[in-house]
Amino acid sequence: MTAAAPDLLETRDVSVSFGGFKAVDRVSLNVKEGSITGLIGPNGAGKSTLFNAIVGEQACDSGSIRFRGKEIGGLTPDGVYHHGLARTFQIPKPFAAMSVFENLMLAAPDQPGEHFWVPVVARRRIDRRESEIAERAREVLAFTTLESVAEEAAGQLSGGQQKLLELARVLMSTPKMIMLDEPAAGVNPTLTRVLIEKIEQLNADGCTFLVIEHDMDLVMRHCHTIVAMSNGRIIYEGDAAGAQSNETLLNAYLGATVDA
Repeated sequence: MTAAAPDLLETRDVSVSFGGFKAVDRVSLNVKEGSITGLIGPNGAGKSTLFNAIVGEQACDSGSIRFRGKEIGGLTPDGVYHHGLARTFQIPKPFAAMSVFENLMLAAPDQPGEHFWVPVVARRRIDRRESEIAERAREVLAFTTLESVAEEAAGQLSGGQQKLLELARVLMSTPKMIMLDEPAAGVNPTLTRVLIEKIEQLNADGCTFLVIEHDMDLVMRHCHTIVAMSNGRIIYEGDAAGAQSNETLLNAYLGATVDA
């Protein structure tokens, strides 16, 4: 990523309220193309609500959300996904009884067999697309180190493996940007290192990331830009060095500096 990189995701004055409580209060956020941007803040700061608003899972009271220069505010999650913006969840949501491989097959976009008339008139087209999806699934399994558990039920995986499966599922669509919700939460150190390695490999290949994370060591070491929220508002945006010396941020969240 360079300083001149364009903004891939932009929010302008986005607000989300629940009754009289304003969870997100006029938030304007820019995520540079090719960056890994960390979104931090205490519990209740509005991070997850902002995530949900960006991907269409939560309606906004006001404001604009643009991705790749196009307005996506008001789109359904499916519509946002097809624009190339994908997200994972803090608590993985695989199809527990299905195998890991089947979870990946199901996550692939543009499956002609989903249309009721296609199986009747375009069997070859379905077979060709299924073959392409299976090949992509095998590639993703290898990349995410899940080959050895490909035939296991997704619900039987460890917490860390399920986080890798979350990443694997979104990779089936080759997104331009991935939003990760606490990827390291509940993951053992070994799998956390694997997950970080895969994120950095994807980033080196051009994928942009916006990451909610409470592991400050991870954020400070691996995020190019850090955005901090408190009480629904952005209180800091900058690099790790600035975050560790910002008094407002330290008082609101960090409490102390973190070695970079």
